Amino acid sequence: MNLIKVFFITAGLTLTAHAAHAQQKIGNVNSDDVFASLSEVKTATTTIDNLTKAKQTEVEKLITEYQTKLKAAQDKEKTLSQANKEAVTKELMAAQTELQTLGKKIEDTRAQAAKDIGAKQTELYTPLQQKVKAAIAAVAKERSLSYVFDTSAQEGNNLVYSDGSEDITAQVKTKLGASAAPSKK
Repeated sequence: MNLIKVFFITAGLTLTAHAAHAQQKIGNVNSDDVFASLSEVKTATTTIDNLTKAKQTEVEKLITEYQTKLKAAQDKEKTLSQANKEAVTKELMAAQTELQTLGKKIEDTRAQAAKDIGAKQTELYTPLQQKVKAAIAAVAKERSLSYVFDTSAQEGNNLVYSDGSEDITAQVKTKLGASAAPSKK
């Protein structure tokens, strides 16, 4: 009977020691901070900002043209009299058609601008996001981490408490050649 008790106590202690030794290491990283610290991101953001401004200028030019033609049509309408009714009415109908066409062109240009900007963002940011993801995986392997949680707001995997985890944000930034200092938001 005593031998059985000793056996179970020994087995329990052995299993407890193995369970304590087998705990998995957890780390955390702020991917927004890492991403913002990359010089390539700053360059991509500048490129996208410039494209956005160019598209906005294009739309504003069309709006100005629309407003000019609308004012001309309104001024023409003021000259309407019984003597020139037929000629002015034809001109106003033509102006109305032209304004409708121009209005559609403005809408189409806005839609195309949004599409172009979205495509450029995808083109420029996707490789950078993949680069950050690869660096996070590399640092996690170097540090023998089993899990890494992203503490940035964008991912939705926010950690409320991370006392038992290792923050690898600075190491990921270093691996990517960026400044390890926290990024300014």
